[in-house]
Amino acid sequence: MKHALSLRFVLPAAAAAALTCAAALPADAAATPKFATPKPYGTSFQTDPRHDFTKHISPRHDGILRGWVTYYRSGVAEYEPIRWVKDKTGHTEGHFEGPPEGDVTAYASRVAKNVLFYSATGCKGTTVTVKSGGLGSKRCSRTELIRRMKRTHRPALITVRRGVIVKVQEIYTP
Repeated sequence: MKHALSLRFVLPAAAAAALTCAAALPADAAATPKFATPKPYGTSFQTDPRHDFTKHISPRHDGILRGWVTYYRSGVAEYEPIRWVKDKTGHTEGHFEGPPEGDVTAYASRVAKNVLFYSATGCKGTTVTVKSGGLGSKRCSRTELIRRMKRTHRPALITVRRGVIVKVQEIYTP
């Protein structure tokens, strides 16, 4: 009986401590879970072994994909994995490429209303804003993200949670 009474007081205290810690976190950290981050300039396509590509296009499982958006319409983005290809001629460092023509490796997810977008070229697209590893560090609006999704393929780390894109962090390419 003595243990039951002590647990009655310990559990509420632990819950209060957890709420205090969560309240101290910035909104960005609380909203985006921690997933294993792929290498921004990885040379192989990332796989999603649990995804069935024989059925209709659907969201990727939770995690971070190195990819780019190929099509955007009405709040839904279609995206595919990409890989870094080193230049064999020596004129440039390399470039990103998607799966070969006819490959069905593609996903589609809604873009969250409160999506986090970190640009590699600033919100106006004129200034390089990257941190170590070539990842964008300038926080920009959802409107700017959608404008870029509609215009061109931009390499990024795309975070999906519960079938919704919650974070996009551009990968810098000169």
